[in-house]
Amino acid sequence: MKYNQVGWFEIPVRDMDRASKFYEAVFGRTISLHEISGFQMGWFPGDHSSPGATGSLVKHDMYTPSDTAGVLIYFSCEDLSQELNKVDAAGGQIMQGKTEIGGGHGFMAIVRDSEGNRLGLHSTI
Repeated sequence: MKYNQVGWFEIPVRDMDRASKFYEAVFGRTISLHEISGFQMGWFPGDHSSPGATGSLVKHDMYTPSDTAGVLIYFSCEDLSQELNKVDAAGGQIMQGKTEIGGGHGFMAIVRDSEGNRLGLHSTI
């Protein structure tokens, strides 16, 4: 395969300012805000020459945040304990703490963001 299967993702939000602050606080990255054809978007920084996909926060009437439905996106972390330690203060909630996956596949956790979406965290340590 010449490319990663996932090329882009979009995370629904109700409040773009609150959501961008949550992701900036937890991951230490700047979200770039844009308005495109009636969509409010908060783009995650990305390097298209590096592995992995990038994506956007999206506010629009046809997007609905959910912590039970839809696709579950995992964010790669060096040590997900660092991000977990920031979730509550940033307005989110830990749904499943750091859990060993087994078989040498590292660790995972599930959190709810400030908008009510669930997202996964993954690290090898």
